[in-house]
Amino acid sequence: MSSPVRVALVAEGPTDGIVIEAALNAIFGETPFILTQLQPEGSLAFGALGGGWCGVYRWCKQSAARGGGRLSDDEILFLTYDLLCLHLDADVSGKHYSDCSINPGLEDEKLPCERPCPPASASSDKLREVLVSWCGETTIPDRTVVCMPSKNMETWVLAAVFPEDQAVGEEIECLLDPEARFSQQPKRMRIKKSQVDYRNRAPVITSAWSRVAQVDTCGEAVRFDVDVRAAMIGRTP
Repeated sequence: MSSPVRVALVAEGPTDGIVIEAALNAIFGETPFILTQLQPEGSLAFGALGGGWCGVYRWCKQSAARGGGRLSDDEILFLTYDLLCLHLDADVSGKHYSDCSINPGLEDEKLPCERPCPPASASSDKLREVLVSWCGETTIPDRTVVCMPSKNMETWVLAAVFPEDQAVGEEIECLLDPEARFSQQPKRMRIKKSQVDYRNRAPVITSAWSRVAQVDTCGEAVRFDVDVRAAMIGRTP
């Protein structure tokens, strides 16, 4: 029996981690894995780095510094884990560094980078470049995958949990506030963006993943699915 795949997760928040784990359960199937969320840290204050995209930025910078300027050279990180997942919602492409009281260096002066949607990939492609620059890299390192739902993680939740919602078939990845659709569902079906509700719906997200990760539904979910599978090809048990 192969040893579990050790997956490290850097995400904007704890609910994002629940959705990503649910997706990974579908992607890995019978392959066992252990997911460890490194960011945000498990505290009310989200640890020293804070939460949201600001926390992801600071984590990437900190890890790159440990590697002498490159995340891929963070030896402790990649000795401890088989796969690193970096999560950032695509709507961060419209943010400014001043939102996080960050004074970026010249290499980071790429926000905002939002592009018209559709296609959703126009903004996510640019934001991936920004994320990679935070890591001190020019391309996504080996054994690293990016999870970048458009416009945010609630898009995937909406598509998985409420497949009959009208927005699911209308350029859902360009929907500015998919979470607002949660309260418009039948009362008995409504959910909130909370760890409790998301954990309760995690099995639904897992079972619906093959439907969510369709080009005509959520292209960024397709990209995440493909990238995870590719990263694990040739892994030694």
